[in-house]
Amino acid sequence: MKIIYFQITLSSLISFILLIILNFLSKKTFYDREKNSPFECGFDPKNLARLPFSLHFFLIAIIFIIFDIELTLLLPSIIALKSSNYLSISYSMVIFTMILLFGLYHENNQGSLNWTS
Repeated sequence: MKIIYFQITLSSLISFILLIILNFLSKKTFYDREKNSPFECGFDPKNLARLPFSLHFFLIAIIFIIFDIELTLLLPSIIALKSSNYLSISYSMVIFTMILLFGLYHENNQGSLNWTS
């Protein structure tokens, strides 16, 4: 019985060592600086960390998040139209959409949606 355990342990150890050796032999050694560097927030991570952050990029990201959340709030209310009061859900959807359109109008007047600057 001890011989069988020894053989299993020995074969496991040999296969483990072979796996490690084959892993090192089969690795490609081609490293590209651009492919290995992370890309975050539209700036180069190899530069200094205390560079000023683009406020325009931040505002566009916030606008995207707001309208993404708006979709997640409006879609379930459309499904709820089948089972609840049509008039109250319609009023709440119209008010919600009006608030979003007012916010979009305000952002346009402030110049947040100007992509050329």
